[in-house]
Amino acid sequence: MILTKQYRCVHSASCQCTKGHLSEDAIFLVFQHLNWNPKLIATLSCACKWFDDLAKRVLWKEFCRTRAPKMMLDLQSSGSHSVDGNWRALGKLLIYCSGCKKGGLFNNIQIPGHFVYRTRFSRTSGKSFLMPQCRTDILYVSDPCEHLDQGEEGDIGFFRGIFKSFSMSKVRKMLIKRGAELHPTEVCPYCKAKLWSMLQAKMIPQSASCRLGAYEDCIDYYVCLNGHMLGICTLLPLSDSEETSELE
Repeated sequence: MILTKQYRCVHSASCQCTKGHLSEDAIFLVFQHLNWNPKLIATLSCACKWFDDLAKRVLWKEFCRTRAPKMMLDLQSSGSHSVDGNWRALGKLLIYCSGCKKGGLFNNIQIPGHFVYRTRFSRTSGKSFLMPQCRTDILYVSDPCEHLDQGEEGDIGFFRGIFKSFSMSKVRKMLIKRGAELHPTEVCPYCKAKLWSMLQAKMIPQSASCRLGAYEDCIDYYVCLNGHMLGICTLLPLSDSEETSELE
């Protein structure tokens, strides 16, 4: 069943949602039994603002902790009890490849976004996407989601990631120092924040294409104000990619 999201529920005395619905503790136990199913969490969020708030505060946090426990412990190890951009945005980043649309961030390529069953995020791989002077920053990056045989564009890979404590990162300071401009129209597909182009800021190291197995001049990625990263690359043929990894 598809629910239409309701925006006007404020839990007034006449609100049907407050008459006999389960407590937060009971809902927590139900979703724990369901192993924090993201589709069901999203469905619950559509019911009203109260359920949406519960999902953002509790359910998406538990989903993230279950899906990537070591990564979540690291992201929170600075003492923060939340994650930049909120838990729902991070939950979506873990399971959703954003794709791209014509006229959007990546020019005229049209590949619809989609959910992915499981993606590996690596802190070690993240180092390859940072300039040498920024490699004390912590960045988790996914393996590329491959979209093969895209006509003239060849084999396309989408990747995504998240910075730890982005507001205090060297990457953010460098973007500001270089006067990088925020994209005038497009926003982060995960949290709706404005985006910086790492290509425009000339902050894409050669090691990024080596890590992805991609052509050096066919890689682009953006970082939003909350530290979410999304990017695109043109993948090398398998044999060429293997040679690149050996050189790395």
